[in-house]
Amino acid sequence: MFPNVDWQIMMEQTWETLYMTLVAGVATFLIGLALGLVLYITNESLLLKNRPIYVFVSAIVNVFRSIPFIILIILLIPFTLFLLDTMLGSTAALPALIIGAAPFYARMVELALREVDRGVIEAAESMGATKWQIIYKVLIPEALPALVSGITVTIVAIVGYTAMAGVVGGGGLGNLAYLEGFQRSQNDVTFVATVLILLIVFVIQFIGDRLVTKIDKRSA
Repeated sequence: MFPNVDWQIMMEQTWETLYMTLVAGVATFLIGLALGLVLYITNESLLLKNRPIYVFVSAIVNVFRSIPFIILIILLIPFTLFLLDTMLGSTAALPALIIGAAPFYARMVELALREVDRGVIEAAESMGATKWQIIYKVLIPEALPALVSGITVTIVAIVGYTAMAGVVGGGGLGNLAYLEGFQRSQNDVTFVATVLILLIVFVIQFIGDRLVTKIDKRSA
């Protein structure tokens, strides 16, 4: 049915895509959460408002969030070479994946935290909670459904980024679809790689939706 498909190579490239998505997803969650918290607390009068820090971090986030991913990969080639001594393979794609996705998630974190009722923060403060207790005992738990929903959307975007990274030697299904499928006019290879990418996206979205439903108090 698919005469040009080498299933062993297809599975190897699928695992490479999953590896890039998992590592970049975890790093994006941690970095994006930290940046989003900084954006929120430095712009919130009830916490640690600091306009200069907010403007500086916000500018960095906006710059990297605005650069098209394929251009970002090219811009980061010197940095990737310095860091990993290569620009080829799935590991070499990680810096661009993380730097491209973390600012995107940071904005989603900031928006999620803004949705938390200020009255909840004021109530916690009136009961003697410190600012750090408010952050990790009030803000994050209250915003958790939106945070999980945001990282789900971001990881789905990362899967798409891995496909683009494959075009410039990043490995994974995108690389296979481009080199073996497009350049050699083997449409069945491109088709199977595309279906596998879609399956990965559907599974990620399903897991994310289930987690949000489970932790969202409003759906209980």
